[in-house]
Amino acid sequence: MAISVAVPKNLSGIKTKVAMNLTKRQLVCFGSAGAVGIPFYIFTKGVIGTQASALIMVALMLPFFFLAMYEKDGFPAEKILYFMLRQKILTPGIRPYKSENLYRQLEEKERMKKEVRYLEEKAAGRNAGQAG
Repeated sequence: MAISVAVPKNLSGIKTKVAMNLTKRQLVCFGSAGAVGIPFYIFTKGVIGTQASALIMVALMLPFFFLAMYEKDGFPAEKILYFMLRQKILTPGIRPYKSENLYRQLEEKERMKKEVRYLEEKAAGRNAGQAG
């Protein structure tokens, strides 16, 4: 009686599990969430109440859970957030290519030709006035 086990062909997406079937990254993030959330709950439940303290504790812990679990295209959440920050804020939005308006260049040349003709006619009129 043979037992078959499916083995994935692409092994790049497999991560090493450290403890309790969690990766080292997940352990660090969950531990950080606990280190922030649990003391907050303990110290504020007497002041603002148990329910409000628990809701705020969950809100404080959610970013850590997001950082531990979210991954897109092989990039963790903080890397994606850094890419977005760099794209929108850190990198100036300078357009590297500026097209040339050929029609405007033709208009400019025509305007220069008219100005040259006008100056030539004006100079010719002065020269005719001086000769006569």
